[in-house]
Amino acid sequence: MKKVFVLDTNVLLHDPKAMLSFADNEVVLPITIIEELDRFKKQVDSIGRNARQVSRTLDALSHGGSLVQGITLDQGGLLRVALCKPEILETLPTELAGDSGDNEILAVALTEQNNCQCPVVLVSKDTNLRIKAGVLGLTTEDYETGKVNLDEFYGGTAEVLVDAEAIAKFYQDGTVTLPESFFPNQAVTLVDRLKPTHTALGICRGDEHQVVPLHKATKAPVSNIQARNREQKFALELLLQDEIQLVTLVGKAGTGKTLLALAAGVAKVAGERLYNQLLISRPIVPMGKDLGYLPGEIKEKLTPWMQPLYDNLDLIFNTQDLKDKPRHWRHGYEELMELGLLQIEPLTYIRGRTIPRQILIVDEAQNLTPHEVKTILTRAGEGTKIILTGDVEQIDNPYVDASSNGLTYVVEKFKQEAIAGHITLLKGERSPLAERASILL
Repeated sequence: MKKVFVLDTNVLLHDPKAMLSFADNEVVLPITIIEELDRFKKQVDSIGRNARQVSRTLDALSHGGSLVQGITLDQGGLLRVALCKPEILETLPTELAGDSGDNEILAVALTEQNNCQCPVVLVSKDTNLRIKAGVLGLTTEDYETGKVNLDEFYGGTAEVLVDAEAIAKFYQDGTVTLPESFFPNQAVTLVDRLKPTHTALGICRGDEHQVVPLHKATKAPVSNIQARNREQKFALELLLQDEIQLVTLVGKAGTGKTLLALAAGVAKVAGERLYNQLLISRPIVPMGKDLGYLPGEIKEKLTPWMQPLYDNLDLIFNTQDLKDKPRHWRHGYEELMELGLLQIEPLTYIRGRTIPRQILIVDEAQNLTPHEVKTILTRAGEGTKIILTGDVEQIDNPYVDASSNGLTYVVEKFKQEAIAGHITLLKGERSPLAERASILL
């Protein structure tokens, strides 16, 4: 049976193609959505861009007929704009009195439910609106397209029970073929079934049943940074493999994801000179109340946002201690910046660029939308490696959550690609206090 889906504004701001994603069902846009889109379209961020795209799509569709009467879509569905009837608005509970946008959307959904014999569903990403709609007897749904099921989220690792002879042969032959199948570049721990403390670390390369030992992450420290646990060794292996062009690192605070990415980037650019430049960026999303505009040139404006990156670079170059330093002393990374080997800039300026033979590290990628991550990945030129790091439990962007942000979206979409690798870091290594706080709080 066909359904009628009434959309909220935030659904279109999240995905401007949402109104075309309901197959052969009927999609209803309350007229108040058009007014709200008009307010958002002047913004220069992804929200404003999505609002403008929705407006352009509706304008193009309106040339084929009346939006009020309904326009047939390519999938066989119907799209129309519905007016809010004042008499329905007046029937809302006194607590919902007034002509706010949410109330008008509720009134349109109630009108559709009263007039239609088929199921009517209000689709919104606003939890409170869904609660109010449920109280009024409306069926509600979150917009799930593009969401990742966190219960089945790909962690990038696997454990396999084997005999002790298999582990010995693994090291002797430099490979092992297992009956289990793995994703490309998936990290595998071989565990002795009789002695669980006897293990071997490997990675799936080539055939989906073939595992080879780690060889990059088991050597000397990388840019003075040594892996402290199994997942960090796996992460370094992916970061140091040049044929792996996309690496995603997910982990809670203090697991070392940013530090490992920077260490590998510095080693590849300044040490091995395999790439022309290390480009580091992060989305400008404040935690808590924003301080507003910052004074100074662009470097001074960026310093508060990029300070976590500077802290990690100071640790890599061992220049974090300012005591007893001569007057001409400077941070270790400043020389790389002067030589053009290191550049730190906001993501604001990445649109339209082509980035060849560089390592691009995007920190705090969990605050990006899937569309923004697509924009970043499509900037990659020949020979470029992109590293995305983030903690899906620390999202400051109000328009995404743990299952709909760009980082988890990329992990899920690229897990079967040979040019990509992913690791979820589990153990905090920043300090005992940071680890306990992450667990207890």
